Amino acid sequence: MSHDARRYFDLPSPFPMKRGGELHGARVSYETWGKLSEARDNAVLILTGLSPSAHAASNEVDPSPGWWEAMIGPGKAIDTDHWFVICVNSLGSDKGSTCPASLDPATGEPYRLSFPELALEDVANAAHAAVGGLGIKQLACLIGCSMGGMSALAYMLLHPGSVHAHISVDTAPQAQPFAIAIRSLQREAIRLDPHWNNGQYDNEHYPDTGMSIARKLGVITYRSAMEWNGRFARIRLEAEQRDDNPFGFEFEVESYLEGHAQRFVRTFDPNSYLYLSRASDWFDIAEYGDGSIMEGLKRIRIKQAMVIGVSTDILFPLEQQEQIAEGLQAAGAAVEFVALDSPQGHDAFLVDIENYSRAIGGFLARL
Repeated sequence: MSHDARRYFDLPSPFPMKRGGELHGARVSYETWGKLSEARDNAVLILTGLSPSAHAASNEVDPSPGWWEAMIGPGKAIDTDHWFVICVNSLGSDKGSTCPASLDPATGEPYRLSFPELALEDVANAAHAAVGGLGIKQLACLIGCSMGGMSALAYMLLHPGSVHAHISVDTAPQAQPFAIAIRSLQREAIRLDPHWNNGQYDNEHYPDTGMSIARKLGVITYRSAMEWNGRFARIRLEAEQRDDNPFGFEFEVESYLEGHAQRFVRTFDPNSYLYLSRASDWFDIAEYGDGSIMEGLKRIRIKQAMVIGVSTDILFPLEQQEQIAEGLQAAGAAVEFVALDSPQGHDAFLVDIENYSRAIGGFLARL
């Protein structure tokens, strides 16, 4: 039986939100690995993509594998014999942090769509508060993956001096139109499911179809055409695996997406998905630089950074990682830029562990 290793940090109440409104009695969940040094100077914070929980790796309390299991632990790239590692579940996510499915203390009912508009700056501020709650003044390194990379940029901008070094993984300084378009379709699929019911669904009437389509759209963009070709080509399903409906599944790739979606659908709150998805669209570092991405990035004060991107990423293209690297360098950081050509696309950081480990482990060893 797996045990719950989550710990909880109560956010300051009221907790003001960037786009207006505030939360009362809110909290974020987090997990930790390794030991905090007496000087409290060996902390590494990981900010996650849209759907992962704080359970990035197994630990003594919860031995189940985490979403970045191969990366974190004794002797691994993020070496817990040396680093005290914290992974915070995003504010707005239903994996233990206050989110649209949480009870609103003012009404005793779930917030649903009365949850205040969520920005990645709020995610960053909540994570920063949790780190402060552990008595840590400055992170040795802040690692942000995908959406978490944007949250990490906000963290460093909003809290100068709170981060020594940064590892940016497959992310962007702002969403490009393609990423916004895909997320818009994902949200539309959820909203048009009659069971979504303006956010008022329950377990009996749940937007399974909308969530399934949203997840399939996501998975298509998380991988690359090269990988789809290599894995599935035009292989058709065996006759007994096909469904008999008109226009039903005929190709293996369709069946793969369906399996992926079914495993995901009931594991993530649809309203949380909508809020975090929209927060990803809204984030724009240029807001902090009078409309210029470069000027916004130049306001970040850190000593060292590694920016990792992958050439097959269609969601956060490599030129966006290059912008981050150039901006941090212009701000005075010593920056290493790593362009990988993993075939797995955006999700490569979860799959191509060998290459990401070499880069991340090498960087951390030099800190």
